[in-house]
Amino acid sequence: MKNFSFANRIQNINKMKTQEFDLVIIGGGINGAGVARDASARGMKVALIEARDFASGTSSKSSKLIHGGIRYLENMEFKLVFEALNERTRLFEMAPHLVHPLRFMIPLYEESRVGMFKMGLGMWLYDALSLFQAPEMHERLNAKESLSRMPAIRSTHLLGSYIYSDAYMDDDRLVHETLRSANEMGALCANYVKATGATFTDGKISAVQCEDQVSNEKFSIKARHVISSVGPWTDEVGEKLLKDWKKILRPTKGIHLTLPKHRLPLSSAVVMAAEKSDRIVFGIPRHEMIIIGTTDTDFKESPENVTTTPEDVKYLLSITDHYFPGAEITAHDVIASYAGVRPLVYDGSSTEGKTSREHTIINDPRGITFVAGGKYTTYRLMCEQTVTKALHDFTFEDRVKFAKTNTAVPLNPYTSVDAFHQAQGLADAWSQETGRPLADIRLLAERYGLEAAEILNKYPENYSYWQLEAAQAIDMTMCLHMSDFYARRVPLFLADRNHGVKFMDEIGAVFQEKLGWNEARLKEEKHLLTEYMAHEVEWKKHF
Repeated sequence: MKNFSFANRIQNINKMKTQEFDLVIIGGGINGAGVARDASARGMKVALIEARDFASGTSSKSSKLIHGGIRYLENMEFKLVFEALNERTRLFEMAPHLVHPLRFMIPLYEESRVGMFKMGLGMWLYDALSLFQAPEMHERLNAKESLSRMPAIRSTHLLGSYIYSDAYMDDDRLVHETLRSANEMGALCANYVKATGATFTDGKISAVQCEDQVSNEKFSIKARHVISSVGPWTDEVGEKLLKDWKKILRPTKGIHLTLPKHRLPLSSAVVMAAEKSDRIVFGIPRHEMIIIGTTDTDFKESPENVTTTPEDVKYLLSITDHYFPGAEITAHDVIASYAGVRPLVYDGSSTEGKTSREHTIINDPRGITFVAGGKYTTYRLMCEQTVTKALHDFTFEDRVKFAKTNTAVPLNPYTSVDAFHQAQGLADAWSQETGRPLADIRLLAERYGLEAAEILNKYPENYSYWQLEAAQAIDMTMCLHMSDFYARRVPLFLADRNHGVKFMDEIGAVFQEKLGWNEARLKEEKHLLTEYMAHEVEWKKHF
């Protein structure tokens, strides 16, 4: 696949200054990336700008699940669940290196809001809405069977449990792979480019005014149409582009905690807090950590100010302790936390939890389409609908010309289902050929499929595992800063007890070499990384 690096960023910005685009997309999260891929697949000329790093907003702050949303059945949102479950099936095919099947347990107690019978009906409906295409059908377990499957779960007043299938994923990497796919099809993408305003000609948008956050240069991008896909910044960007913009969001805050796997031995993911409110908290085992989350509370401030508070941590720990009293999890067991803002669309619901996760697409007649809300799982379908809606603003000839799209295909030829499984089988041979530890090679194959072979051949033999990851991130995901690497390219900050600090020098050496940093710049980057880490876990001072 084509390089997608700092050098490409400069080239892309230079082209953005001189060309006119069918679509200019503001926002480089999962929706912006998906829109860029969909529009490029149709043959449209596309430019995408992101004010910060790709996926730095909500798209890297999710529960990292691909799921239909079992609790949305209570809200009678059957269409949303049906779409999500069918998109889940597609994502298994599109990105098997990023989306992995996972079993979930819902333990039910005497005090639970939903009993075994009603939950059983929900389970059958969930499987039916997936057209019985789940990796495995649901199971019903009595109390004894539940404790045998999950010994750590609270036994007092336990009625039984249900086990069902969904999936976990790497949310930030799904954005990067989607952008790489768009880049492969000709989309011009650049991070750290902020939209500052718009130019209108005869009542329709004709250009987006921008500022390069690296060089501070101001420029404009000529556009036939603009799509805003900025998540929780939708109202802020709407007001910047349109003087008569009316706010549409009900933003809510969600935080997650990460734990070492040995501190909470989970045989599957666990759905918690079902008996007290309409919120759900997950305990999610991944290959490198356990994630506990999420909270769901209204958030009135700028999304940039979202942070984890001691109260958030106490809330999640209290629920975890309620379900796993024997584990005795405390704040000192928590490795890291992350906080994000959901761009829910206001629908008048009484609580945050009841607010719909349906997406909204608004076509403004002045040539701007806004997309907001929605579930991560349905991003591909949502983006297809967004481009189709935007095309209403184009001529009949263009609507015909750009009508066909096909994005339900693998994001990356190295990671089709066949290529991914082939890579797993080659790991032993690659280890012998390179002399590298088998564990490192298997992890590389797990994360990159057959591209692992290219990574091993492309970079110096003396590179450590994390240096290989850093080089790949710089060259193929437009990673510009060490903090971006630690936060959104690898799970070092979230999963390593010391946040990967011991690898800082070797990773910094790769950034310095590839991006031409002097010693002062390298020192500054390390300082900014350290500050980022301290800020994210500042709540620890209160325990």
